[in-house]
Amino acid sequence: MNTAELGLPVDVPSTALFTDQYEFTMVQAALRAGTAHRRSVFEVFTRRLPEGRRYGVVGGTGRLLDAVANFRFDPDVIDFLRERAVADEPTLEWLASYRFSGDIWGYPEGEVYFPGSPILRVEGTFAECVLLETVVLSILNHDSAIAAAASRMSVAARGRRLIEMGARRTHELAAVAASRAAYVGGFDSTSDLAAGFRYGIPTGGTSAHAFTLLHDSERDAFRAQVDSLGPGTTLLVDTYDVAEAVRTAVELAGPGLGAVRIDSGDLLLVAHRVRQQLDELGARDTKITVTSDLDEYAIASLAAAPVDAYGVGTQLVTGSGHPTCSMVYKLVARARSADPAAPLEPVAKKSMGSKTSVGGRKWAARRVDADGVAEAEVLGTGPVPRPLADHQLLVDLVKGGEVVAREPLDAARERHVAARGRLPMSATQLSRGEPVLPTEYTPSLTRA
Repeated sequence: MNTAELGLPVDVPSTALFTDQYEFTMVQAALRAGTAHRRSVFEVFTRRLPEGRRYGVVGGTGRLLDAVANFRFDPDVIDFLRERAVADEPTLEWLASYRFSGDIWGYPEGEVYFPGSPILRVEGTFAECVLLETVVLSILNHDSAIAAAASRMSVAARGRRLIEMGARRTHELAAVAASRAAYVGGFDSTSDLAAGFRYGIPTGGTSAHAFTLLHDSERDAFRAQVDSLGPGTTLLVDTYDVAEAVRTAVELAGPGLGAVRIDSGDLLLVAHRVRQQLDELGARDTKITVTSDLDEYAIASLAAAPVDAYGVGTQLVTGSGHPTCSMVYKLVARARSADPAAPLEPVAKKSMGSKTSVGGRKWAARRVDADGVAEAEVLGTGPVPRPLADHQLLVDLVKGGEVVAREPLDAARERHVAARGRLPMSATQLSRGEPVLPTEYTPSLTRA
C-alpha cells in the first residue's frame, strides 16, 4: 500500500496512530479482563442532520478502506507507544500482530443517508473493532460533510460547471480529501494537483491578480498568458476596469478566447454586462467563470446570470457552515463470551438527553412508492421483510479483513446523482427543512 494514496506524508508507515489514546485504554483493560475477544458489532450513524439539511451524502468510503487496510503497528509505532506508556507489554505484543480480520458493511459511497442510518457496520472482536473508531469517524465525518455541501452546490448550479478551489483554505492533506469528496458530490474539477494525481480528478486553473500586477500593464499580462497558453486560456478581468479588460482580452486572443473570470463586484450585474460586451465583440463562445467566496445560496442567486462555471473554495472545504456530520461509532451488539459461536445480544446507551442509541445489528432499506420515489428509511433486525429485500442499502466492503469493494471514483459520483434523483423533489430545495425522508424503526428495534 502506497501511503501517498492515503494522503499521508511519505514517512508515515501506517494509519494506526490516527487513533485516540482511550482506544488503547479500553483494549488493554479488555485484554486483561478476558472480554477483548468477544464478537462485537459497531455501527456508524448520526442522530441528526446539520440544521436545515434535508439529506446527507456518504463520502470517504474509498479512503476509509485504504485506511483499514493500512492500519498496522510497525516497530517504530510500537516503540512510540512503549515510550509514552500508552499500553503495557501484553497489549503491545497483541498490537504488534494486529490486522483487522473482521467484516465491514456500509452504504456505498455517494449514497444518501438520514438520521439513524447505519452508514457503516463493523464486526469482529471488540478489540480489533474499537481501535478503528477514530480513523473511521475522522474520514467519514469530514468527507461526508464536504460531499453534502458539494451536492447542494451541484443542485444550485443546474448543470453548470463547478470547480473546487479550496486548497488554500484548509490543511494541505484535508484539501486532497476535500477535492475527492467534492467530486463525489458533483463538482467537475479541482485546482488541487495532488488530488488530480492521487484520484484522477480533472484539474484546471486560471491565474491570479498577482500575475496582472507583475506586468507593466494589463495588456502585457494578457499577451504573455495568451502567447504561452493559447487563445483558449481563461483571463482574469477584474484587476482594474472590467470593460476595458474584456475589450483588451478579445483584441489579443480573438473571438476564440476560452473564458474570462470575474472575482469581485456584483457578480449578477457584472456577468450580464460582460456577456453583452463579449457578444458585441464577436466572442459569443467565450465562457464566463465567476468566483469570490461562493456558496450554494450565492450560486442559486446567479441562476439567471449568463455564467458558465463557478469556482468555489472556502465554503466548500468547510462544509458550507457544517464542517462535520456529527457521526458516532457505537457498540450495538456483543456476545456474552469469547466463544465465536456465542449469540449476539443487542446493547445500547440509555443515558438521559439526546445521546441515546438503538441496539441491535441492523439492516437498512429504503421504501419506495409505485413511481420508485423514496418514502422512508426503514431499519430493523433479523430477516428483511420481502417488500424491502430489493431495496437494502448496506453492501459488503470488507470480508475476513480483505477489502472487497474497491471501485472507480466515478462510480461513487454517478451513484450519488442516481440516489439524489430518487428522493422526493423537496430534497433539492435549499430552504431549511426537516430530513426529506423519515427514519422508521421496525418492531424488532426499540429506541433506548
